[in-house]
Amino acid sequence: MAEICPKCGLPKEICVCDALNKETNRRIKVYLEKKKFRKYMTVVSGLIGDEMEKTAKELKRMLACGGTSKNGIIELQGDHKDAVKKALLEMGYPGDSIDAA
Repeated sequence: MAEICPKCGLPKEICVCDALNKETNRRIKVYLEKKKFRKYMTVVSGLIGDEMEKTAKELKRMLACGGTSKNGIIELQGDHKDAVKKALLEMGYPGDSIDAA
């Protein structure tokens, strides 16, 4: 017997919870911060919970960089602002909800 999703009640194979979470009207903000020794860090904010952890892991894999996710933000080592926006679009996030400042 297939596992049932606790949120939507559908079998795990056809569960649509992840797609619905990405389509909400949440604003995702992507910006740069300058750290020690004139090093840049790309910051992604606006994601929550389990979605943030999965997205951080996928972004680090796609961009081949280090980083972390904590306190509601994703920090990526280096200047990846444009690449992060492209990667988020590929992951299924709507383009009008991503602000790349």
